[in-house]
Amino acid sequence: MREQIVIGGGCFWCVEGAMKNLRGVSEVLSGYSGGEISNPTYEQVCRGNTGHAEVVRVTFDTEIIPRRILLEVFFTCHDPTQLNRQGNDIGSQYRSCVFYSNEEQKLEAEAVIKYLQPNFVDDIVTEVSPLINFFDAESYHHDYFAKNPENPYCRMVVSPKIAKVRALHGNLYE
Repeated sequence: MREQIVIGGGCFWCVEGAMKNLRGVSEVLSGYSGGEISNPTYEQVCRGNTGHAEVVRVTFDTEIIPRRILLEVFFTCHDPTQLNRQGNDIGSQYRSCVFYSNEEQKLEAEAVIKYLQPNFVDDIVTEVSPLINFFDAESYHHDYFAKNPENPYCRMVVSPKIAKVRALHGNLYE
């Protein structure tokens, strides 16, 4: 069954890179969600006053990759114990979040958080909220890591996160 979920864990380039090429994932689209204004720009979101987070909308087949497994991969690609930041990326636009489309997604996200919490010293602070909006990011953000692997941020931040995810979940990738 085809499903979409919107997740954020810092810079969307990192989360997008981690979700790409998972078996059963047909699309990963960078965007903005959770804020008060329509059609925000990257510059507006970066100022941190729109309420939006950098997120990705993941379209996947639950018969190939169960929602729970997809969420476990998501929680591997960022630190869900950091409030409104990931490393040096600071602000509510970089918060850890799951925007759910239905009650099953909400319950699954909460269950995965409860299951993973013993693996962390600090509390998981991931926001689990209903999906109210999703706006595509500008086209240059789409597939950013794949198109710009030599970018210094990609080499120093994105690449190590993806390497960690693939080391732990490599059997899930095409």
